[in-house]
Amino acid sequence: MQEEILLQQITEIVHECGTILMGAEDMRGKIHQKEGRGNFVTDYDSRIQKILKEHLLELVPEAAFLGEEDQMDSTDISGGYAFIVAPIDGTANFTRGFNASCISVALALDGYPILGVVCNPYQQETFHAIKGKGAYLNHERIHTSDRTLSEGLILFGTAPYQAELTRKSFETAYRYMASAQDLRRSGSAALDLCTVACGRAEFFFELSLCPWDYAAGALIVEEAGGKTGDLQGNPLTYDRKQTVTARAPKVALLDL
Repeated sequence: MQEEILLQQITEIVHECGTILMGAEDMRGKIHQKEGRGNFVTDYDSRIQKILKEHLLELVPEAAFLGEEDQMDSTDISGGYAFIVAPIDGTANFTRGFNASCISVALALDGYPILGVVCNPYQQETFHAIKGKGAYLNHERIHTSDRTLSEGLILFGTAPYQAELTRKSFETAYRYMASAQDLRRSGSAALDLCTVACGRAEFFFELSLCPWDYAAGALIVEEAGGKTGDLQGNPLTYDRKQTVTARAPKVALLDL
């Protein structure tokens, strides 16, 4: 498999879907409630995922496909190739015209990402990485920052679909904020991961994310020289929900 050619082909498909995202209008009747507080799906999520599934599997027909609008426990990504896809990461933002949403596609081999693309059409920014070959933003090489936590900008997600994690999310954010310069909340984990990857922020965490939220972004962080894992530093897996962190190399995890 020629990874550079495959990356180009995947990026073209993602950009096509980005055009759909940018052209979205009249959301009335197109927003549907999913399980969990504030958890929505739109007709555009479903449309984009259908396009991604069709065209990505044309490129790698033997691959499994794990999409945000699928059932995670019905797709085995542990052996061979698998696409892990968020058709719109930041759906709540998308429904409100907040313009902080993206399309995220990872290709995994034997359970771990080897290629990732995250496209933010609103800013005309496409992040990508191939395992072992570095991370890029619009074809320019990117790196995590060399700042420490005391100089750092913290990004976090509130795990809004799991109300039982709300207090712990904000307590964790408070602990990190007490040691850092400032804090942000964007509503898109994939974009937050890429923000760490290109050195615009130093640390990101969210207490519960699904693989499609972080598979591509985590690879991009790692290929940009950053570190990923959970809050204790354990490595990420990509077959279940879990806590996710990403950080610049000089940022140490706190003992919470």
